[in-house]
Amino acid sequence: MEIILKEDVIGLGYKNDIVKVKDGYGRNYLIPTGKAVIASVSAKKILAENIRQQAHKLAAQKAAAEAKAEKLNGVALCIPVKVSATGQLYGSVTVATVAAELQKLGIDIDRKIITMRDIKNLGDFEAVVHYHKEVEVKIPVKVVAENAAPAEEVVEAPVAEPAEAPEFDEEEALDAE
Repeated sequence: MEIILKEDVIGLGYKNDIVKVKDGYGRNYLIPTGKAVIASVSAKKILAENIRQQAHKLAAQKAAAEAKAEKLNGVALCIPVKVSATGQLYGSVTVATVAAELQKLGIDIDRKIITMRDIKNLGDFEAVVHYHKEVEVKIPVKVVAENAAPAEEVVEAPVAEPAEAPEFDEEEALDAE
């Protein structure tokens, strides 16, 4: 089934895109919720005319999205989380966590325009902020242990290896007696 999207649907398309979806998804979810309409011949003609008339408005929206994206250039997040002794996270780092960390930096972003997979391990990951269909910003996200030493030491220290015991020097022990 071909439909015309009336609003952005992350993972499917952006407003005014013509996309193909399964019949059930279109009829049972997208159309009843007002997110899409069936792409009939007349609906396509109306869409083409609306796009032609709104070309300057779309250019202004893209410029506004680019201005917002400029604020995120150079932003990197370091999220401290609680971890077990084996290095597994208690819970996970989600889109809501990333949005909250950006809020702490003074950048207010709706969590619905951020995409990433849930993070369940320590390490470096990436979140993508979709401001406009042509404007996306990738934000590096570093997940570190809450009680860890500075980041440089965490990266160098192996997690799975046991700590080495100090060498025992028999001569020093005999001299001490």
